[in-house]
Amino acid sequence: MENQTTAPEVQSEQTEAVVQETQTQQPEQTTQTNFQELIPESFKEEKSLQNFKNMEDFVKSYLHSQKLVGANKIPVPNKHATDEDWAEVYNKLGRPETPDGYTYSFKEDEIDQEQLKGFNQTAHKLGLLPKQAESLIKYYNEMNSAQSAKAEEQAQVKQMETEEELKKEYGPQFHKRLDQAKKLATNSFGEDFLNNTILKDGSRLGDNLTVIKAFSQLAEKLSEDEIIKGDGSSYLTASEIEKEIAELVEPGSAYWDKNHPNHKRAVDEVYKLRQQLNG
Repeated sequence: MENQTTAPEVQSEQTEAVVQETQTQQPEQTTQTNFQELIPESFKEEKSLQNFKNMEDFVKSYLHSQKLVGANKIPVPNKHATDEDWAEVYNKLGRPETPDGYTYSFKEDEIDQEQLKGFNQTAHKLGLLPKQAESLIKYYNEMNSAQSAKAEEQAQVKQMETEEELKKEYGPQFHKRLDQAKKLATNSFGEDFLNNTILKDGSRLGDNLTVIKAFSQLAEKLSEDEIIKGDGSSYLTASEIEKEIAELVEPGSAYWDKNHPNHKRAVDEVYKLRQQLNG
């Protein structure tokens, strides 16, 4: 009887000890704090606070902003800003004090100095930094070079087209009439003006088909003028060439006699005359 009464009491004590040990081993549960709930009602609509998820991010942002306080900041001018306000901004950004303060990496002979002086004044007025000013000049030079190369290429194409048309029209007298026209045009306008004046069709004035034909016709009327005669070069008409060929190939002439000392010379001359006759 006594043994039966004591046993349950021991079992009860053991069970209570196990329960206490189990409760001790269970980890404590922590609760996550929602940062947005900590924001006072009067500031909850601030968009700058919407991205913060925890206090650590908020503190980091605050400390970073505090470091910027007192830094060398540039005020952004509004619509009521004066020229002096803008000048202060340009100067803080690095604009030279005067237009003469701009310096460039290219050499002096690479750009017209008078044009550069005018550009510097405008650049200073607009508040351009030295690097921006140089970039603009380089872009302008590259654009001009590309345009010049394209214009030269087009002028050469027009020159070839003009020569082909004149050869068809003038035939054997092509070189004569072209030289006469150019001599008269050069003495009238000057070589630089003829070579550097570009017309709407892309041709130079001195290579334009209409201009050359006009001066050629005028030169024909002034053929005895020393300006037209120039260096005294002789030109033959088609009939004159045919007549000379006929004389060189007469029966019994050196042209037909292979043993004649002037045979080769006669053959070569006839060949050249026929080439000239065929343009």
